[in-house]
Amino acid sequence: MAAAGAAQPTAADQPAKQVFGAADLPAALPARAIGFYSKGCLAGGIAIPTDGPTWQAMRLSRNRRWGHPDLIRLVEKLSREAAAQDGWPGLLVGDIAQPRGGPMLSGHASHQVGLDADVWLTPMPDRKLSAAERENLSATSMLKKNTLYVDDRIWTPAHARLLMRAASYPEVERIFVHPGIKKKLCDSWTGSRAAMGKIRPYYGHHYHFHIRIKCPPGASGCRSQTPPPAGAGCDSSLAWWFTDEPWAPAKPKKDDTKPKPKKRDIQLSDLPSACRMVIAAPGPASEAEVTLGADPIARIARANANNAAIRASAFAPLPLPGRIPLPVPRPAN
Repeated sequence: MAAAGAAQPTAADQPAKQVFGAADLPAALPARAIGFYSKGCLAGGIAIPTDGPTWQAMRLSRNRRWGHPDLIRLVEKLSREAAAQDGWPGLLVGDIAQPRGGPMLSGHASHQVGLDADVWLTPMPDRKLSAAERENLSATSMLKKNTLYVDDRIWTPAHARLLMRAASYPEVERIFVHPGIKKKLCDSWTGSRAAMGKIRPYYGHHYHFHIRIKCPPGASGCRSQTPPPAGAGCDSSLAWWFTDEPWAPAKPKKDDTKPKPKKRDIQLSDLPSACRMVIAAPGPASEAEVTLGADPIARIARANANNAAIRASAFAPLPLPGRIPLPVPRPAN
């Protein structure tokens, strides 16, 4: 019989999204982000509460309110400081990670190690949203219809202050936004631009922004992304996004008559070996035990510190993977 909160034991060659998508509670292990943002898992995750003074969590049915404690605390801090200093009434928090991280049943390729969080660009209303509203309410696009440019009837200086505050935190590695939003910031921001280079243009992200933090200090088995290029990023690398190239459909190859092979799902065996221990680990007695503000997190970590199932060798540093080529001359994001 599986431990409380654990996903059912599974063969290593089963699609990882099915295994991790089945876990309804986190692994009661010391907090650890394992692997890379798009290929890994999460031990000792905690949830952000569904409601707080300056945030509300959205799409609750997805059960993606979980993250590394460092990230959850940062989201709470951003919500509080943006409300107090930036004129932003509160965050609508989107997807963070599944309880044990890993590939998701639908949606994101990243968000696997509990260090990524999506925040809507729609300000929090001055009332508590109903369960139905959290499932069905749509986020607001910042763009003029059928263009790459921000709609000034929707965009406000508070949006800019929120994004620049998020980028200012030292533990933040990147903030992903639509190229049009990055251009708006480049054209209009008059404050310090020291953190502007962390705000990276990318496809989508016109109705929410994506926070990515670095691996926690001293963490083994967690791999951060290469730091973004120096500078504010308001140069030719941004101008590229306003050419035809990023949006042109892929050119068919000469011999494009053969049926394309089905994309292979990430298997459990493709993930770091420690992820199998994360899946097999027991869960907490309840969600309340592992929600931001609860005390038992440290107790759970101490209780498991000497457990043979989580011995240090299970979390040995990962070998550096081979470089994945990017289309040229696409700039780094």
